[in-house]
Amino acid sequence: MKGSDILKCVDHTLLKPTANWTDIQTLCEEAIVYKTASVCIPPCYIKRIYETYSGTVNICTVIGFPFFFTAARQAIKDGANEIDMVINMTDVKNQCYDQVTEEIRTLKKMVGKKILKIIIETCYLTTEEKLAMCQSVTEGGADFIKTSTGFGTNGATHEDILLFKKNIGPNVKIKAAGGIHTVADMKLFIEEGCSRIGASAAVNLLKNKTDEEI
Repeated sequence: MKGSDILKCVDHTLLKPTANWTDIQTLCEEAIVYKTASVCIPPCYIKRIYETYSGTVNICTVIGFPFFFTAARQAIKDGANEIDMVINMTDVKNQCYDQVTEEIRTLKKMVGKKILKIIIETCYLTTEEKLAMCQSVTEGGADFIKTSTGFGTNGATHEDILLFKKNIGPNVKIKAAGGIHTVADMKLFIEEGCSRIGASAAVNLLKNKTDEEI
């Protein structure tokens, strides 16, 4: 596996609220040069990226509750191809799993062929809740289950990836995100079955190793 192979799985991410347009431009230009899977950015930058880079950058954005439907519809209208949605943690903690499933199903119906990733924020969940979310993501028809926002108390763990792999449906892919700071971890997550990696440090770690065997 070369560095370039890992970068093809990376959602090049910048979600800090202090990020300005110059920061976002740097992110997009790096994504083009190093051929990352997408750029993952705040919704306010979608339209400007789409217009500036003429659709040459695959745009991913994040949305949360309680206004996910309106936010997702606007994001797609502005040019986003991928939506990373945070689950309603209150519903999970109240064991309203059917409601979570229905919200995922509703959003997937709205985004259609666009990619929908569901962030379950594993650091706040029990094993039972993680298993329930594997089922909700599968039954709701989402394209990906994603470990974390990167803003919680912990990020992706190898134990959670292996748990996902055993309990999601065959049409659901896995994204590891949050706290991924080494090339070794990125490689291992991919080997364990992740199709995407959310890591803001990936390009800096791999930009001089694109042709090296990792």
